[in-house]
Amino acid sequence: MADVQLKEVDKIYEGGVHAVQDLSLYVKDGEFLVLVGPSGCGKTTALRMVAGLEAITDGTISIGERVVNNLSPKDRDIAMVFQNYALYPHLSVSDNIAFGLRLRKMPKQDVNQRIAWAAKLLDLTPYLARKPRELSGGQRQRVAMGRAIVREPQVFLMDEPLSNLDAKLRVQMRAEIAKLQHDLGTTTIYVTHDQVEAMTMGDRVAVMSMGVLQQVDHPQHLYDEPANLFVAGFIGTPPMNLFEGTVQVAGDDVTVTLGRATLPVAPACLQRYARVRGLDGRVVVVGIRSEDLHPASARPDNPTVEGSVELVEALGSGLMAYFRIDAESVRPAAVEAVEEAAGAEGIVAARPNLIAHFPPRLDLRLGETVPIAVDTAGLHFFDRETGAALR
Repeated sequence: MADVQLKEVDKIYEGGVHAVQDLSLYVKDGEFLVLVGPSGCGKTTALRMVAGLEAITDGTISIGERVVNNLSPKDRDIAMVFQNYALYPHLSVSDNIAFGLRLRKMPKQDVNQRIAWAAKLLDLTPYLARKPRELSGGQRQRVAMGRAIVREPQVFLMDEPLSNLDAKLRVQMRAEIAKLQHDLGTTTIYVTHDQVEAMTMGDRVAVMSMGVLQQVDHPQHLYDEPANLFVAGFIGTPPMNLFEGTVQVAGDDVTVTLGRATLPVAPACLQRYARVRGLDGRVVVVGIRSEDLHPASARPDNPTVEGSVELVEALGSGLMAYFRIDAESVRPAAVEAVEEAAGAEGIVAARPNLIAHFPPRLDLRLGETVPIAVDTAGLHFFDRETGAALR
């Protein structure tokens, strides 16, 4: 096992496409690090550069004590699990698992021992004689995992390995992969576009956008203290509600105005975002998580905003309520670029702009206007121009 280090790594394709820009990242020995971001953000390119499947344009990549820039994939002592499993259809499960070992001319007895060990670990023993076409999607993914772990590499690289599975099986498999990695203790870099996968699996999560690393941190810290607007809008289900707001400072009291509503900012919030006290009269971006919004009747002491009910989703354990409020919504630049390319700006502008997670069985009627209590201790503040958090 080994640590992995990327120092100021760039990837520029022919035609000038800058897929990865100045990426510096350290993955500790035995750590499970998740690279997450929207399609085209550079996360798979970064993984393939570590694997040696893409040549880097600049910078250095080290695995353990070795700089591997010029080493072939087979000499890097890594194992990769692909999105499409990459199993050989004409080989049995046993032969697929053993394929890499036999290429290395490992003694037959040792190969059989490793197959038996991996099959037991992954609950594949009854299926060793079957062909991949006779397996379910989850079983095929286990075979791909088995082929990787029998090699006992220094590093596992996983490229969206669960994206072809149905929702229920994805939940099951992400728990199994996380437990397997914990049990083996092998350094792992895992790529996904699904931020729920990232938050539930990773020891740390690295968020990328447009080829640039935005923030890397433990999942909860990433959620509680996003470094910028992109991370705030990307991490969280549902995503953070973001609005333009005007700060007003009067002595020790700080308020923020969203449309027609003026909200007093709680002292606990000002401790986290101390720079806001110096922004009297400035327009900033205000972030509100859905769990910091409540029915006004449940929080009579909290300030409120008024919202028109646009949609209600009953989840059993709660309601996801979508409102339209009188405030200017903010979209992170990366999201706006996607919407503009799709010609969807006008459609998006007319959608609900506030999402709240409410208790179940609440009587909300479409079209009615209701007061929504805001726990201002949980507000977030960002610079409107740079997008950086105002801490």
